[in-house]
Amino acid sequence: MGYSILNGFSDQKEQKKYQLSETDNSFWRNQQFRAYLGATAFTGTALSMQQLLISWLLVGILLLPADQVGLIQGMIGLPGIALMLWGGARADKKDARDLLVRVYGIAWLIPLALYACINSGLLNIWTVSLFGLAMGTAFAFSSPAQQAILNRVAGEEVQRAVTVATAIGFVVQMGGLALAGQMEIVGIDKVLMVQAISLILGALAVRRIAPRESIDESSDESIWQSVLGGLRASYRNKTIFQTMLINFVSSIFNFGAFSMVVPFIIKRVYEGDAISLATILIVFYGGATVSNMIQFKIMPIARPGLWFLLMQLTRVLILGFLWLTPDWWLLMVVLFFWGTNMGVTSTLSRAIVQESAEPQHLARILSVFSLGLLGAMPLGALILGFIIEAFGTMNGLIPAMVASLLLCTYGFLFTDVWRYRSPGS
Repeated sequence: MGYSILNGFSDQKEQKKYQLSETDNSFWRNQQFRAYLGATAFTGTALSMQQLLISWLLVGILLLPADQVGLIQGMIGLPGIALMLWGGARADKKDARDLLVRVYGIAWLIPLALYACINSGLLNIWTVSLFGLAMGTAFAFSSPAQQAILNRVAGEEVQRAVTVATAIGFVVQMGGLALAGQMEIVGIDKVLMVQAISLILGALAVRRIAPRESIDESSDESIWQSVLGGLRASYRNKTIFQTMLINFVSSIFNFGAFSMVVPFIIKRVYEGDAISLATILIVFYGGATVSNMIQFKIMPIARPGLWFLLMQLTRVLILGFLWLTPDWWLLMVVLFFWGTNMGVTSTLSRAIVQESAEPQHLARILSVFSLGLLGAMPLGALILGFIIEAFGTMNGLIPAMVASLLLCTYGFLFTDVWRYRSPGS
């Protein structure tokens, strides 16, 4: 009797193990998903190079003060807010695949334009600002469409697909940063050529994804009516709305601290160069990649909202240690853990939204969600730029610590995000 029970239990374990193995195999055999990962890799490389190019051109080459850099980055990012919502509406009304092919098929010309300006001796605030504005617009318009396609190619494995896509994004960001970090050695013009080639390859990878089978174009709803519909759909679902709100406020100060304060810390406090900044950013994204690999192994996560909020609290300790100005080697350790923290929060918040969103509003809801990163950046750059110049470079980290503590408190006391349970768990 006891033997048969143990034997039956063993058989159940073997059967479950076999089913998981079959699920993993079918997940990785999905050609559409692999094409999507290819597109994510190439365009993610271009995006990560953009991040370092803009920061170092303004901070390290043109040597602008923090308040001026913040103003320029704010002006660069503002048009992307409206265009991101418009891009989400377009992706719901049309085939997101075709939209991406068109955007990336044009965007590769933008780095070539700056390449021409550099060779003509026209590298200045205006040309860098126009370059940043054009590239930011392209990425903002394409972001919701690229995220919406993920649900289409992932099937029922949304959490794991989000984790893999995010991890691939972090890996290629490290590669892109390593390339862009060589700009003072190989020349900015060569880095721009690699960026242009990455966008061309991204467009070709997107073309391998099958077109959407059916698109409802019978509605006479205008684009801006569609945008408002996406905003209403985001607000109606309280879990989505509260997750987006926390993500947006967090991004103003936390992503703002990473993108705005860290370059000045490297330049002013540690007297580093472009390679130093690239090294720090690679370490950061290395931590994010490791966290996503761990999440992939343990998914589906039953309570993603709970862990999303707890990570806000642990970030206070990480940033507090960074504020103490540790030695260079210890700085890299702290940035690794900051990246690990960010890898968890970005993946879980995105997974919550993608699991909860109504299919007919998916791209529009994701466009609103994306504002939590790209849309909050201009506001964070403006605020933190003035704080750095008024109160000192390291004190630019204090608003992020305060915001993280308040957001964790708000999330547990006034929202249901911590109660959210994944339907795939």
